[in-house]
Amino acid sequence: MTTLLGVWQWLTDPAHWTGPDGVPIRTAEHLRISLTALLVAVVIALPIGIALGRSGRGSFLAFSVGNIGRAVPTFALLFIFASWDPVGVGDLAAILALVLFAIPPLLTNTYVGLREVDPDAKDSAIGLGMTSWQRLWRVELPLSVPLVAAGLRTTTVQVVATASLAAFVGGGGLGRYIVDGFGQQDTVLVFSGVVLIASLCLVTEGVLALLQRAATPPPLRTDSLVRSGAAADGER
Repeated sequence: MTTLLGVWQWLTDPAHWTGPDGVPIRTAEHLRISLTALLVAVVIALPIGIALGRSGRGSFLAFSVGNIGRAVPTFALLFIFASWDPVGVGDLAAILALVLFAIPPLLTNTYVGLREVDPDAKDSAIGLGMTSWQRLWRVELPLSVPLVAAGLRTTTVQVVATASLAAFVGGGGLGRYIVDGFGQQDTVLVFSGVVLIASLCLVTEGVLALLQRAATPPPLRTDSLVRSGAAADGER
């Protein structure tokens, strides 16, 4: 109870919301690390997932990458990059580790989303004389939004949560409160950092849920909720 009261007092103290170590600055650092890694992962994973999903010949590769990605510990990658001279300690090591962490689920969900597009819809598009690119942009991608968006949403939340590890290699972000708290044996500081990271993850989840609904074609919105849950279970 004493710790909870201390966390509340820490979070409501205006002194902790200003300056270079203040919550807004640390939150901005956390989001910069997370979004940079996620953007790089999306640029790499989505085109590959779309190409494999459309060809139908990359199931082994797509699922192998997904399984390998879940098996490789991000914490180990973080220290490998940090000990590599061209990278060194800091945010870059965390970003590279998070990119490798985010690619597998994005690739797998994109592949599955394209493969599950109704074949009748594809045939109808062909019958209407659409080109390959027109079928992709007007039919296949809109129909695959529920699964692709679910994968992006789940991966983003996981990346935001995992970005707290950046502090272990001299990076910034909200994880600094946890690392500094352990170093100072300050339980209140540690738990304050945990609360802030958890809150940021919940806000991220809520915002992305709204964006996913907005991006999903109306006829697919009810089904997308079920698919989103299934995709989240698959990632676990």
